[in-house]
Amino acid sequence: MNKSLDLKLARIHADPHGSKDFILADAKDADMALAIGAPGKSPEAYSGELRYRSLQEFRDIIVEIVEQKLVDIMLMSASTSEILTLHRRLFDHSPVTPAVRVNDTTDIHILRGGSYASAPSLPFRTATLDHIQCGHLDCTPEERRRGVDLGLYSITFNNDAALDRAALEAYKEFRLEAERKGFRHFLEVFDPNRPEAVAPDLVPGFINDAIVRTLGGVTQRGRPLFLKIVYHGPKALEELVHYDPHLIVGILGGAAGTTYDAFKLLSEAKKYGARVALFGRKINNAENQLAFIRFLRLIADGEITAEEAVRAYHGVLQRLGIRPHRPLEQDMQLQTNIMNYAGNGKVISVPARPNPAARTAPVPDFAKMTAAEKVAYHKARWDRILG
Repeated sequence: MNKSLDLKLARIHADPHGSKDFILADAKDADMALAIGAPGKSPEAYSGELRYRSLQEFRDIIVEIVEQKLVDIMLMSASTSEILTLHRRLFDHSPVTPAVRVNDTTDIHILRGGSYASAPSLPFRTATLDHIQCGHLDCTPEERRRGVDLGLYSITFNNDAALDRAALEAYKEFRLEAERKGFRHFLEVFDPNRPEAVAPDLVPGFINDAIVRTLGGVTQRGRPLFLKIVYHGPKALEELVHYDPHLIVGILGGAAGTTYDAFKLLSEAKKYGARVALFGRKINNAENQLAFIRFLRLIADGEITAEEAVRAYHGVLQRLGIRPHRPLEQDMQLQTNIMNYAGNGKVISVPARPNPAARTAPVPDFAKMTAAEKVAYHKARWDRILG
């Protein structure tokens, strides 16, 4: 069956400035980072009790979303993909493209009581391409076609020559293997996870330059289908889109926040040149994921504004008898319009009134932080980023 992703990518490349196509992805790969908490809070939790969904409940929701046919990509862990793609054959007759997170750098290892995220990012891959494609080592060419042929590869640059060189070497090794095995990828570039790595106001330019430099020596066969990055605001996004309109830019969703946070982020990023949005936690924490995705789709297709979508979404919840997380008035507020991705500096995710204090906020001295402070800092950072 024709995949909506392939059709949209073809139209975007045929007319980069005129195409209205927009690609939506649901990122259900959090079990490669957040572990037990990845499926999200269970609706069966009681007051004062924190209870998470089971992995089976998590996968059941994935099935419902794929069958809804409104997202273009379903991003999963290799273990979830094995169940749904290889065994259940969920995507065989679906316009939705399955994808798998192919690497899991150490800075996304978020464990209760752990401190990995406070250390500089190191390259690591749990999944192998053979296992992603056919479920075991040494796939035959015929077997490779049974599984997934698209993956998310992630890099965290830290402005450190040795660390960043190691990350680039690992990415090069992956690209060569992927080309040999007919595997496509999209590239996620996180902001530095070391607060002293880059001055906060320079992070957007640093990330743009890191992306362009990384891909400058990569020929077409090895290039990513699109990017997944933090939305640093209109100027940075427009700069990247202007540089190469065929380098398709996607934004990550970040923290759950209010419904308006999610809808406005999508609307604004699209306005300034993004053609892909990958939302994970924003979808997973929604009161009704199917309804939430439907309104993301309407915004992405230009059929409704973010403000109209919030009101309509609350109307759907009311008709379904679902209690919203917040009253409509509160859900219409922006909570994460200033998102902290680089140290304690301020990075604009959607247009907001200037904040002089944010522009002059000092970069924290990471060397003076206690171990507990470092863990708390990085836990809060990844709570905002993972999407």
